[in-house]
Amino acid sequence: MKRRFFQLAEKFKKHQFEVTHLTVLFAILIAFQLIASFVHKNSLQGIMVKAQEWYQQVSAERLATLTATSLELLLETQSQEKMLTEGQTRKTIQDFNIILSQQLLQQNVQELCILVSRDTSVYAIDNGQALYSYAFKNVKDAYESQSPHMETIRLYRGLRDNIRKTEQIYTVMEGKQTFHVFVPFMPRGEYVGALSMKTTPDFSFISNDLIASYDETALAYSALILFGLLAMYYISSYTLKERNKAQQLLFEEQKRHLTEQIAHEKEALFAKRIYHTHHKAEKVMGFIKEDLRTLTARNIDDVRYRINKYSNFIARVIYDMKWYDPPVQTIRGPLFHTDINDVIRFMVENIFRRVSGNSDRVKFQLELDGRVPQVQVNEFVVWEALEPIIQNCLDHAGVRDLLVTIKTEHEPLDLSSRIIIRDNGKGIARHLLEVDEKGRKKLFRENASAGKNQGEHSGYGCYIAYEIAKERCGWELDAENLPDGGSQFVFTIRHNS
Repeated sequence: MKRRFFQLAEKFKKHQFEVTHLTVLFAILIAFQLIASFVHKNSLQGIMVKAQEWYQQVSAERLATLTATSLELLLETQSQEKMLTEGQTRKTIQDFNIILSQQLLQQNVQELCILVSRDTSVYAIDNGQALYSYAFKNVKDAYESQSPHMETIRLYRGLRDNIRKTEQIYTVMEGKQTFHVFVPFMPRGEYVGALSMKTTPDFSFISNDLIASYDETALAYSALILFGLLAMYYISSYTLKERNKAQQLLFEEQKRHLTEQIAHEKEALFAKRIYHTHHKAEKVMGFIKEDLRTLTARNIDDVRYRINKYSNFIARVIYDMKWYDPPVQTIRGPLFHTDINDVIRFMVENIFRRVSGNSDRVKFQLELDGRVPQVQVNEFVVWEALEPIIQNCLDHAGVRDLLVTIKTEHEPLDLSSRIIIRDNGKGIARHLLEVDEKGRKKLFRENASAGKNQGEHSGYGCYIAYEIAKERCGWELDAENLPDGGSQFVFTIRHNS
């Protein structure tokens, strides 16, 4: 369980939230809360409106039904055949007026009348005298004034047949809140018309109070969430600022440590490279002393030529001791016109064949192509690039009768030249020909040696040659084993680059 917890914690640490992330997160949460409140309020308001419309219609229909029932009961209590006294007549008319006028006193009732048909006409009765005359005296002239109820009569004409057939209540809505309710008027069980009531029930005060209450609740809830988020934001921001400050200090410390480490590695590599070239300088100084001892009048020109070359090489070695990265203009440029074939001949004749003890068992074969153009690289930089590879063939061939072949060739079609250095030795170990993640063969890495005994400064020959050829001269260097045995190093020079 603890292991699982630590794994989750490590995964969470990979996703570091900054102050900007928290700001966006809190803004999104607040926006979602406001949107949710707005949608909820609109939904609640829609439900309230629908409930209010339904209740308004039910309330209007109930009021109209109650009025029609009251009038029907009042008519049923009076016998049409029985003669009423004058007092009873006034009492009946007064009762009719009370029922009809009492509903009009309601705040929402705008019109109330009884619609009856006579022949093809429809008449509206809106007072007790007219209703009494219609019910007991059958007097037509009592309800001929219909001007206030023309709209109601028009609506009734369209619904009269349906009301008569179904004997059900019909409601016509005008606008959003006005209802025309038509209730079948059936005194003594006989359909004679319909009671019409025009009413506008208003229950907006209830919905307004509910919406206002919801707004207060939503405001208080949103305020609490907002203050909570602000508190969390403040705490998180403070924590992140402290963390960022600590990370910045750690980064600066790591940067300082890394700078010191890189400088130390450069100094160490520079010292190793100088130590590596020191042996070359000692060997060349030995050749200079030997030439001076054997100097005669006959060989003075040859000795002067060799000593001049040797001295320039020593000067180049001393110059390299001053710089870890020499300026580019001292390495290559239009001022240099180096003949690679001449450099190879001089190195073979005056360096490698002069080493004592190698003349009997080592042979050099030169196959130089005269078409190879001159290169704009310092002559002694070319010397520094080629010498470690040739020396590697001598040191690690592992055979007694060694043949080192140095070949140059030019390809005019693609404007390139190649320097091929091969031997008939035992070849290069397979693991040294593997390519690393940087695309470089391991043979050309620092501290990679083809020999069995690796000393403190071994494994730098091929590395130095690769660095000089690749980084300083802009050439390509590759190594491979030959099918018949031995190894081969190939320098590729692009003349158009």
